[in-house]
Amino acid sequence: MAEVETAPAAVAATTPEVAATEGGAAVEAKGPHKLHRQWTFWYDIQSKPKPGAAWGTSLKKAYTFDTVEEFWSLYDQIFRPSKLAGNADFHLFKAGVEPKWEDPECANGGKWTVPCNRKATFETMWLETLMALIGEQFDETEDICGIVASVRQRGDKLALWTRTASNEAVQVNIGKKWKDVIDYNDKITYTFHDDSRREKPSRGGRYTV
Repeated sequence: MAEVETAPAAVAATTPEVAATEGGAAVEAKGPHKLHRQWTFWYDIQSKPKPGAAWGTSLKKAYTFDTVEEFWSLYDQIFRPSKLAGNADFHLFKAGVEPKWEDPECANGGKWTVPCNRKATFETMWLETLMALIGEQFDETEDICGIVASVRQRGDKLALWTRTASNEAVQVNIGKKWKDVIDYNDKITYTFHDDSRREKPSRGGRYTV
């Protein structure tokens, strides 16, 4: 069952019975389809920050899940970018990893970023990435932290967070695979979280694929 923290709406995750055929006979396959690991959805609905408020105070942990059925229930009912108003984010990260630079799994990492100005394409790329992550489709899956969907008036974007920014070969492989997953043909760039923290991002990003 999903671990419920706090969320913008209540969701009841169902586990349907699946009919299968074995040796010509119909067999009812009961029970959830387990994922390789647990994943957590987060959301961040940003408003004007209060004076003195620390970054990330609006970031909320929503649901932790570990089955295919829970994923589809959560995605269909809540975690579609089209359900977000402006200045809001959805995150899907490995359970136990917070989508913050300060998290030990993210501290030495960075992110690949894909901009998108078409809502339908943006939602499709988000879903394709989610399925690739929970389906363990990346060869370097242990280096991936999670994915962020950011809805902004000036343009939406996806950001794929990884652990070891200094390992160029691993990051380039992840970037190339991600472009295949979302069927994206333009160049994408990789930036180090450390550069962003110092507010001195490398011109054009550190890596490009």
